[in-house]
Amino acid sequence: MSSESNIEKVDNINSEERVSVASQGQLIWWRFRKHKLAVFSAILLLLLYLTTLFAEFFATSDPLESEAFRGLIQPQPIHFFDEGKLSPHVCAMEGTRDPYTYKKTYKPNCDKKTPVEFFTKGYEYEWLGLIPMDRHLIGVPEGYLAEEHIFLLGTDIQGRDMWSRIWVASRLSLSIGLVGVTLTLIFGISLGGISGFYGGFIDTIIQRIIEIIRAVPTIPLWMALSAAMPFSWSIVQIYFSITLIISLFAWTDLARVVRGRFLSLREEDFVTAAVLSGANERRIIFRHVMPSLYSHIIAAVSLAIPLMIISETALSFLGLGLQAPAISWGTLLQGTQNVQSVALYKWLMIPAFPVVGSILLFNFLGDGLRDAADPYSD
Repeated sequence: MSSESNIEKVDNINSEERVSVASQGQLIWWRFRKHKLAVFSAILLLLLYLTTLFAEFFATSDPLESEAFRGLIQPQPIHFFDEGKLSPHVCAMEGTRDPYTYKKTYKPNCDKKTPVEFFTKGYEYEWLGLIPMDRHLIGVPEGYLAEEHIFLLGTDIQGRDMWSRIWVASRLSLSIGLVGVTLTLIFGISLGGISGFYGGFIDTIIQRIIEIIRAVPTIPLWMALSAAMPFSWSIVQIYFSITLIISLFAWTDLARVVRGRFLSLREEDFVTAAVLSGANERRIIFRHVMPSLYSHIIAAVSLAIPLMIISETALSFLGLGLQAPAISWGTLLQGTQNVQSVALYKWLMIPAFPVVGSILLFNFLGDGLRDAADPYSD
């Protein structure tokens, strides 16, 4: 028993020494690894962002290819076995006209089967706008047209494949959060830090600007700015305009938090010691004060990215954000603006699931990072 207790004491001493000499980054990483849900969320988000880089590879057909006669086809599952043999295929979808409502409905006819192949050739695209490619994860053999035979998540009212459009939309909707939060960090940390560190007249001016921005009603302003965008602008120009607009209203909360922390920390002993030792203002801000704000910044970022995603989705859904032919989660959900669509064509609501899922993952990740940024807390 004495030997075991001695071993435990040695282990405790080694762990304490390890913590005492560890950098702040190491402490954050060790604490973050203990948060299993946050680690799992981080892995899923990493996979999600990596797969969106290859969105066209996972798509089965051109997301802009439309044809009215195949509009509102229900989801079409893949059957992997045929008469006990491995033979991936989909059943043909045949449309019939309802004699009472005159609506066209589709039913699977498994007497007509379309083979499904993996890593096959399909429509041509340019990966990241640079490299011409025509390979896809799922497709149909040569001689078939994917946009006429395979609809894994159904089609919208214009006959465009929902599976392909969701993959392409994920890239835009997820990237707008990263670009937007980068601008938010730049504005919030810079202006909030200057306001709190220097105080006085500069603090008064910046705080009045923040109050003016927060007093402006966002919905009417978004409507006005959306109407002011020239119709001749490209999708890329509109994308960055929407990102900038959202960022201009999202940085104020972070700036307030950073200002408050700077006001409380600039009188601390370690800041005074840095000033007396001759450290310049830049070193004091970034080497001495900023590390104390990591938990607050991480919490703000973990909330800012989902806010960006929701804002873009809501604006595009209301017709104030991205417009066709741009493809985002918000534009995909525009087809669900009436009860009839939701009741009769439930698969049009599928783009809402990646919105909810990604936001939950970011929140779980943010909780873990926020706790990890304060490694000495219990």
